[in-house]
Amino acid sequence: MALALVSVFACQESKIGFVDNQKLMNDYQEKIDLEESLKIKMEAFGKKRDSISQSFQAQAQAFQVKAQKMAQSKAQEEYAQLQQQGQIIGQQLQKEEQQLQIESQTEMDSIISKVKKQIKEYGKTNGYTYILGGGDGGSVLYGAEANDVTEPLIKVLNDEYKN
Repeated sequence: MALALVSVFACQESKIGFVDNQKLMNDYQEKIDLEESLKIKMEAFGKKRDSISQSFQAQAQAFQVKAQKMAQSKAQEEYAQLQQQGQIIGQQLQKEEQQLQIESQTEMDSIISKVKKQIKEYGKTNGYTYILGGGDGGSVLYGAEANDVTEPLIKVLNDEYKN
């Protein structure tokens, strides 16, 4: 009987909250700023890639006109050089795009790590036994609104980011 009472009281002392992961991340200003920064970088890369591609296409078209007046062996030699140059340009652009993707993933991982650390700190500071993840892909199928700590966490994260 005493064990049952201790068990009941232990359960009553647990403080459980949940976070809507999707809302938290969508409203976190640092993530919003990162996405905007990455969007600008990708647009700049896209313009650069398009410019290089247009320049190379113009060079290829000029070669086609020039090749008609050349000996076949000379034309084949220059065509091989042009192909090699195209491959090098393609590889450089692919490498640059991969670097942007790696940078994006690294920065996003850093933000996710920060958010997890902040949730843990918030839980400790505010006496939570558990803070569960909800929203799309989360594990909370239902939670009373009183236990939703999403908004306070967004405020804490955004205030910390401002500083």
